[in-house]
Amino acid sequence: MKGAVIAVIAILAVFQLAVQHGHAVTCGEVDVSLMPCINYLIGHDSSPSPACCAGVKAVKGMASTTADKRTCCGCVKAAANRYTDLKDEAAQSLPTKCAVQLDIPISRTVDCTKIN
Repeated sequence: MKGAVIAVIAILAVFQLAVQHGHAVTCGEVDVSLMPCINYLIGHDSSPSPACCAGVKAVKGMASTTADKRTCCGCVKAAANRYTDLKDEAAQSLPTKCAVQLDIPISRTVDCTKIN
């Protein structure tokens, strides 16, 4: 429980930094936000944790411009490719399971240049 609280606080801190005007999104921020989702994405958990969903919401908050969306997309794609056991179905369902309308597909194959 204590670890989950720390993870949520870390995610909220990243979110706060990301929404500051003029702040460029980094892959480090995206990775930290989505780190709590790994167990769900590789099939160890049947549903995303509250910390994971908070991270998905944080990524949505980071992606306010087309450039930010494309950056987040590239970061998510790179992260997905680092995990060979990532379940594509779990990745695609993550925003819906977290009740977040995310304009960035979580996929290994998405063309991030086509994100608007």
